[in-house]
Amino acid sequence: MAYPEMTPSDENAVESDDALPGGKVYRSIYNVPVNVIVSIGQKRLTVSEILELRPDSVIALSARIEDPVSLTVDNKLIARGELIETEEGGLGVKITEIAEDPDATGT
Repeated sequence: MAYPEMTPSDENAVESDDALPGGKVYRSIYNVPVNVIVSIGQKRLTVSEILELRPDSVIALSARIEDPVSLTVDNKLIARGELIETEEGGLGVKITEIAEDPDATGT
């Protein structure tokens, strides 16, 4: 996924064929927040199994701990990565691959 380069003369706009009147496309869209979902696995449960869930219940997922995870935005696969522990002791994702087809799903 390539990002357009910013020009030193105008960091807020770039020239474009589909530009707004005046020939500039403004990059304010770059500041729009989106939710990135990291999928680590899935499991199909019946409604009965869901209703039986209690604290300390364990749901075995379809993936193993070393399997790659999928990063999606609006159900579109954008990247794959591996789970890592951050310096602060939290969980993070190290990107290993950028998706070639933005229309692919992250299943």
